[in-house]
Amino acid sequence: MKKIHHLWLTVYIKPEDDQEDIISNLRKFFPFDLEKEKLKIESKVATSFEERKITILHVHLKKASHINQFLKHLLLILNQDQKDLMKRQKRSRLDADNHFFIRFDKEKLLSEGQFFITDSGNCFHLKMTIAAFPTTRENALRIIDAIFQ
Repeated sequence: MKKIHHLWLTVYIKPEDDQEDIISNLRKFFPFDLEKEKLKIESKVATSFEERKITILHVHLKKASHINQFLKHLLLILNQDQKDLMKRQKRSRLDADNHFFIRFDKEKLLSEGQFFITDSGNCFHLKMTIAAFPTTRENALRIIDAIFQ
């Protein structure tokens, strides 16, 4: 059964950040080689309120095989406390369009190699479109429970 339609992983890079280190850590989220799978790390530049240039990197997974591998890997990365946290917070992390959001602390990953869920802004952003049918919030919540069981 398909649980996720689309998945996006995004990170914002400030000028003072080590872009190569961030890209290297972005790749750690994926259990496969992005280039071999013909997936790209898309890049665009935005300007902040302070007129600073910020690079935005993102990877978009559309194929069920990629998404399933990613989810399996994600469940290995997260410890049981983090999985339980996702189930407890599922309502606040699910928007009206059935997008489910998780943030991973960028500093903890860069400095300690730990995938740690956070609510702060300096992070890797994971956005998943839940494949609920019929498309209701309650069906999406059930799928989230099934993912993080």
